[in-house]
Amino acid sequence: MTSSIQSNSLHPTAIIDPSAKLASGVSIGPYAVIGADVELGEGTWVGPHAVIMGPSVIGKENKIFQFSSVGEGPQDKKFAGEKTKLIMGDHNVVRECATIHRGTIQGRSETTIGSDNLFMAYSHVAHDCQIGDHNILVNSATLAGHVQLGHHVIVSAFCAVHQFCHVGSHSFLSHASLVSKDVLPYVMVTGGDQATVCGLNIEGLKRRGFSSEEIECLRKAYKLIFRESLRAVEALEKLKELLKENPQVLSLSLLIQALENSERGILR
Repeated sequence: MTSSIQSNSLHPTAIIDPSAKLASGVSIGPYAVIGADVELGEGTWVGPHAVIMGPSVIGKENKIFQFSSVGEGPQDKKFAGEKTKLIMGDHNVVRECATIHRGTIQGRSETTIGSDNLFMAYSHVAHDCQIGDHNILVNSATLAGHVQLGHHVIVSAFCAVHQFCHVGSHSFLSHASLVSKDVLPYVMVTGGDQATVCGLNIEGLKRRGFSSEEIECLRKAYKLIFRESLRAVEALEKLKELLKENPQVLSLSLLIQALENSERGILR
């Protein structure tokens, strides 16, 4: 990372703080604002009127569209201007009017975004969230503070995820779902403000190359958790037995880990 602006395309109306560090190939559009302590990785594109505040570290080849707000201070009444962070990986797309906030010292002190994510228009990522890779937040999807999102998750339009919830990898949240408990990996959620798990995300798993053997094993695991009227601890023991019988199906381990680590309880 270098503070040199040579080889970059910077519109003359853009406002760039002297402390900002821009790698080569950065493009900043008209009237965009790049605040203090912002680092922009190689090839990142910032559209007109976008605002990026710091401390923020933005990786390579991200696209941040017009009127979006990235790295602003959290919407938390306890926040008193502390130097918390936003860290974002590579190849993310932040569409129009999306908002991503920094962390709080009461939380992790940073919001962390992985790579290859798509944040559609008006979506929101609150303070201290941890976002993995290859996720999609559809228009107006909202994550409250401290939410953890795995990998390859789709959060559909107008969904809202309550603070401190964990949403497992390869899950799918249907439109307008209100999620107030942890969502296990591989499942689909629907039901609006009475959100429930409605099935295994079979189509998503097929698209991501899960084998027939893995999917069949996850079907059995799903039935144990959601169809056998077992308590969570009972389902956990059954899942461990299933893993012993199928040690090659590593995706079962992720399911077991999510169930073991859940503090809010799981959505059923």
